[in-house]
Amino acid sequence: MQLSEQEIIRREKLSKLRALGINPYPANLFPVNTTSKQIKDAFEEGKKVVVAGRLMSVRDQGKASFAELQDSEGRIQAYFNRDVICEGEDKTLYNTVFRKLTDLGDFIGVEGELFTTQVGAKCIRVSNFTFLSKTLRPLPLPKTDADGNIYDEFVDPELRYRMRYVDLVVNPQVKDVFMKRTKLFNAMRTFFNNAGYMEVETPILQSIPGGAAARPFITHHNSLDIPLYMRIANELYLKRLIVGGFDGVYEFSKNFRNEGMDRTHNPEFTAMEIYVAYKDYNWMMEFTENLLEYCATQVNGTTEAIFGEHKVNFKSPYARVTMTDAIKQFTGFDITGKTEDEIREAAKGMGIEVDDTMGKGKLIDEIFGEKCEGNFIQPTFITDYPKEMSPLCKSHRDNPELTERFELMVCGKEIANAYSELNDPIDQRERFEAQLKLSERGDDEAGQFIDEDFLRALEYGMPPTSGLGIGMDRLIMFLTNNPSIQEVLFFPQMRPEKKAPQLELEAEEKLIVELLQKNENTMDLAELKTQAALSGKKWDKAMKALAQHGLTKVAVNGESKIVELTM
Repeated sequence: MQLSEQEIIRREKLSKLRALGINPYPANLFPVNTTSKQIKDAFEEGKKVVVAGRLMSVRDQGKASFAELQDSEGRIQAYFNRDVICEGEDKTLYNTVFRKLTDLGDFIGVEGELFTTQVGAKCIRVSNFTFLSKTLRPLPLPKTDADGNIYDEFVDPELRYRMRYVDLVVNPQVKDVFMKRTKLFNAMRTFFNNAGYMEVETPILQSIPGGAAARPFITHHNSLDIPLYMRIANELYLKRLIVGGFDGVYEFSKNFRNEGMDRTHNPEFTAMEIYVAYKDYNWMMEFTENLLEYCATQVNGTTEAIFGEHKVNFKSPYARVTMTDAIKQFTGFDITGKTEDEIREAAKGMGIEVDDTMGKGKLIDEIFGEKCEGNFIQPTFITDYPKEMSPLCKSHRDNPELTERFELMVCGKEIANAYSELNDPIDQRERFEAQLKLSERGDDEAGQFIDEDFLRALEYGMPPTSGLGIGMDRLIMFLTNNPSIQEVLFFPQMRPEKKAPQLELEAEEKLIVELLQKNENTMDLAELKTQAALSGKKWDKAMKALAQHGLTKVAVNGESKIVELTM
């Protein structure tokens, strides 16, 4: 491992701390009794406090220093005075440990009392501090010049997503997004629980990937010697619970789809699905708009949210537009009664790329996606989808060519999908078989399996039911004004990190390293040179290269020199 100069220095400080008898990674509890926010919200002059956090800045003034500690709720200023911390003659704790061996990013705990500085800042007068964790890598902290200009900010998206732990430390505003994400989940749970519905859990590993049209991740169960699929949706299991007698069930589901990655799609994502017996999609529309109005208010304190250049209002009620009317409005083409070939030709005439593997439903979906959905900015229910697009949805009560389905569009994106659920087992089998034929034609998003157990469950009877699915990641994107899904996931999927090229050592360098390793990584310089038995030129070249690579260092110990292996 090739270390930077800063990393080498920090490791040296680590050794010096241990030499002073200080454990840089103590195991014992540190008795924190407050936080930075609690101190500021209920400031009391002279109050004794115990806090802990990262050291984020230091202004060294010799016998005294001001520092900033960052904990989970913000930052608080701390005042370190040498003679207060070190009352006796021994000033090591301040002069050496704090001033010389402590770095930005280190975790420390402080004890002291609160006071107000001459400029009115709330501060802790430190009476004692404890080392809690030594950091071996420097944080990429931004720098501000005298004019207030900020430099070296940690803003590269790939680095931020890959090292979210660093992002959260140096960009505190990022934490606010995830705090709101948790508020959203809590609000939705509260809304459902107050309505009397029960949160459940269903399998992630499934023998048949059902409930959606998507490519699954495939794994293998060794003991059973069978393939298993990572869940693409939890719909069919939740419906089984409705068959079993529950009136309403919901689940926050981790789903996995082996498809592309972009700013709005991640292979692993979170969806919420809820199913309520004896309801239909008209009831579910009203339920959904009331739900989202409540959630927006709980997350942001208002029904309004800014997303890019748009101000979106989640106040109910929402507009309702049929799929047929939407396509007619934005393309002039009426899909009513049209054949698959007619729709294909119309799509080609609109400049939409289509192929022969696409069935009627997929063609309509492409037309709507390309020409219509981007026009719906305010929350809008798109209703009454063609039957070919909705294999799990009940036929429309007034038009058997349509289904009782809606999608909720916001800023041109779908965030919710709901049905009057199909509960006719014979009709359901025919829909599954039609999807299977599309799959055999080459449509890789069509259903490739018939879930016989689910059909068996329907044959035992499922009451009229309405179901709703919401993409939680996309919803929180809208509520926090983040155009990228990676911004609302702690650890989004990333391409493999490019590894730094392996350091290739010359034969002479390898020889010296091996000798040091045989002697517990430390040797007298003269003895090492004797055992290496290299010519003067090769010795000098090898030792210089090892030092440049950060693999060795030479220290003076009395009259001798000691070589230490630092890798």
